[in-house]
Amino acid sequence: MSSKAAKHARELLLKEYRGVLSTHSRAMPGFPFGSLVPYCLDAEGRPLLLISRIAQHTRNLLHEPKCSLLVGERAADDVQAAGRLTLLAEARQLCDDAAIGAAAERYYRYFPESRDYHRVHDFDFWYLQPVRARYIGGFGAIHWLDQLLLANPFSPQAELSMLEHMNRDHAAAIAHYVQLAGLPAHTPAELVGIDSEGLHLRIGRALYWLAFAAPCSTPGSVRQALVELAHAPAWPASPATNGTPPA
Repeated sequence: MSSKAAKHARELLLKEYRGVLSTHSRAMPGFPFGSLVPYCLDAEGRPLLLISRIAQHTRNLLHEPKCSLLVGERAADDVQAAGRLTLLAEARQLCDDAAIGAAAERYYRYFPESRDYHRVHDFDFWYLQPVRARYIGGFGAIHWLDQLLLANPFSPQAELSMLEHMNRDHAAAIAHYVQLAGLPAHTPAELVGIDSEGLHLRIGRALYWLAFAAPCSTPGSVRQALVELAHAPAWPASPATNGTPPA
């Protein structure tokens, strides 16, 4: 397995936040059923979904949990040359109150509008436990991956503390990150996630993942990286991005 390919595949999963969930149709046995779903990654790096109990894909998963999630580069000019990932997985519903609470806290940061319809309608949290992945990084760059995900090294409390501090006290730094990355600036950005390899910004309803120049394994190293970015004239290239823009 190529560790470089796994890193690129994982970054695609981080950069995107919606994909096609394919389930086994109950109404039409033998046929796959595709649904467009939003997702974020949980503390273990697994896709986290909030789906309705009455949705067809939920009924399908209750009958057969084997599924796949297809993710591709958004707004790609040439889809055949763009990166795409098919994650083969087993879907598992969260039932423990503590796990549901942790999932809700994370998911609402990424998709705040989901808080209302989760309360009003019958929605549940599910996560996708990967079995294997097929990553295509362009023409001829095809890989089967058995190990893809990377757990977040920061506890939920430590991550939340960093996010709250940045959003409360360093709005100017966040605005500078937006400028460096060439992201839309129509509304103020909010920092909603930090992992060892980068950070997530939410601007309106859109999400953007930006890679650190080097991995960060402690809150102290994250702080150093964020301070350096706040004064950087350009977003630094990382080995994973090969010098391409981070978003």
